[in-house]
Amino acid sequence: MHVAGTNGKGSVCAAIASVLRAAGYRVGRYTSPHLVRWNERVCVDGQPLGSDRLLAAIEQTITAIAREPEAPTPTQFEVLTAAAWVAFAAEAVDIAVIEVGLGGRLDATNVCDHPLVSAIVSIGRDHWQRLGDSLAAIAGEKAGILKRDRPAVVGVLPEEARAVVAEKIAALTCPTIWAEPAQWTTPTPAEADRHSAQPIAQWRDLRYPLPLLGDFQLQNSAVAMAAIVQLRSQGWTIPDAAIWEGMEQVRWPGRMEWLRWGDRVFLLDGAHNVEAAERLRVYVDRVVPAYPDRSIHWVIAMLAVKDLSGVLTALLRPGDRLFAFAVEGHSSATAEELVTIATQVCPQAITIACEDLTTALDQALKLGEAPDHLTVFCGSLYAIGNAYRDLPLEPVAPPVTSPRSPSPSV
Repeated sequence: MHVAGTNGKGSVCAAIASVLRAAGYRVGRYTSPHLVRWNERVCVDGQPLGSDRLLAAIEQTITAIAREPEAPTPTQFEVLTAAAWVAFAAEAVDIAVIEVGLGGRLDATNVCDHPLVSAIVSIGRDHWQRLGDSLAAIAGEKAGILKRDRPAVVGVLPEEARAVVAEKIAALTCPTIWAEPAQWTTPTPAEADRHSAQPIAQWRDLRYPLPLLGDFQLQNSAVAMAAIVQLRSQGWTIPDAAIWEGMEQVRWPGRMEWLRWGDRVFLLDGAHNVEAAERLRVYVDRVVPAYPDRSIHWVIAMLAVKDLSGVLTALLRPGDRLFAFAVEGHSSATAEELVTIATQVCPQAITIACEDLTTALDQALKLGEAPDHLTVFCGSLYAIGNAYRDLPLEPVAPPVTSPRSPSPSV
């Protein structure tokens, strides 16, 4: 199964893999990037592959490369992608859920001409330097994962992108489910007794708990459900009970997580493009009424190639504070660059350039006097991975006002 998209493809992969595990299948999952360890990218039955087994797969891949000395030297991502396929074969998985690394058409993962299902979760303006500076161009690249006569699933797309994908689907005669978002629904008494802590979503006739935060997960989970329906039509045995169990257990670290550092709590999310930033701001605006001080402390680091102005415009509001820092070990925007852009897009925000991640997060939380103030750490997933690596972070439950259940605004 092959999953592409600007945002949401990782959580869709996590959901599909979790449901398939609950149905009794041995499942491989390949995603990127990792947060702390490379092993996270190659998972079998929900667990990162052990270092010895991953190293064996990489060494086998390198040996195969050496047999073709005249061939172009593969990239790091290409080597690891090939090693993931080797590892999944060695682990005898029943099914592999593969996330596209970048784009789709030319991505290293796009090597299977007979996928069980190809899914396109979303399309937005990201990685435009390589994919094209229009939604139509980006859609063309992502639609490159579609294969002739093979089932497809497509989420809600901007009209410009949808037209391109629809044309590709028609040309390849792909049996397609266009997945409209699921809806929040009221738990039945039996469902409430079974697990009252999680909200219940419904897509078509499928009902399931949805622990991943943010209303946009209604769309992501719909794509996952549509993929499950496509697999069922091919003879895969995936009962409703497995859907419930798998969705109840799904986790996707680094995305919309409430974490504790010492005695202080903050929201963390890997929003690194404009669409993801807009979704994060919607979520924050629904949480913030629970906090006496309505301004937000934003702890942000971003890679230099991202749409810095667009992301900061989506996030900042007058009175907010920005604690900016640079991503360690990557081609990052500097703290000073982020401050300069933030001052331009939101002059009424208070901006502070910080030396590093720990300083930025510590200052934001101290000035906010948690728990009376909301601090949000977002931006580069690499920065978030560094936080997981360097800080003793503990997951906590979201505030009771968090949008995890039906509300009039959904």
